[in-house]
Amino acid sequence: MNFGSQIDAFLCMIAAERGAAQNTIENYQRDLEQFLSCCSESNNIDEMTADELKSVVVKLCESYAPKSAARKISAIKEFFKFLYSEKIIKENPAFYLKAPKQEKSLPKFLSENELERLIAAAESKQSFSGKRMATMLIVMSACGLRVSELVTMTENCVNPLKKEVLIRGKGNKERLIPISDAAIKAIKDYELVRDRYIKPGRRSIWLFPSLKACCAHVTRGAFFDYLKKLAILAGISPQKISPHVLRHTFATRLLNHDADLRSVQKMLGHEDISTTEIYTHITSEKMIEKVKQIHPLAKKYI
Repeated sequence: MNFGSQIDAFLCMIAAERGAAQNTIENYQRDLEQFLSCCSESNNIDEMTADELKSVVVKLCESYAPKSAARKISAIKEFFKFLYSEKIIKENPAFYLKAPKQEKSLPKFLSENELERLIAAAESKQSFSGKRMATMLIVMSACGLRVSELVTMTENCVNPLKKEVLIRGKGNKERLIPISDAAIKAIKDYELVRDRYIKPGRRSIWLFPSLKACCAHVTRGAFFDYLKKLAILAGISPQKISPHVLRHTFATRLLNHDADLRSVQKMLGHEDISTTEIYTHITSEKMIEKVKQIHPLAKKYI
């Protein structure tokens, strides 16, 4: 059996039926190709038993951290489920395959002062790239976007009258997120600068266009690299900074100011509220203050 073609069929399925993003498709492809490379010639994949599959998976995951291993196992399970549903294999050997246990780490987030320093560092750059980056940071911290959602924002996705931004997220699903007056003003100020830098004949639909690639938006990689450089300029450890840390900062600040979990879930675009609940494990300063005010023994022991 040509499993390379079956992988292609599987990838087409998750793209067409599930609306998987390009990054998700590429991750699936890479994980499944690594899986196939670990299978020896003696492994007849279309007749593989659960024990044989487990041995191959153990071999594959020996060099990876639990989180990466879990993602690879998930890809393998989905692939074999597809093969079974298409009647390409008679039994599904991956049905009882389990991912390695992994410790849940609490999300990292920036303090308000750190975030302000980061934005100020971008604004200090006397260039279009600096102005674009400052606006991206303001929008990201105001809306809690994923970096892929941020870089693919279009010109007309912001509604200043309703103070909303329309975002296309995972699975090609759309959601409306409230946006502050300050963030709207930052976007309007940026657009005045943006239009001066876009060359004639290169009209872009993207809110944050690339200056190098024609008709393209700024890439996730470019945003990540610039973010690390700004962290150094702002006196923040680059290891502490990532696009997802900005998203965590947004969620943490909302919950620290009494936003309800369900609203935060909708704004972040989480499918399952259990994903959002991890933020409730972060000890908030406001919660500590409430304990001090309400607990009868707070003044004596806290």
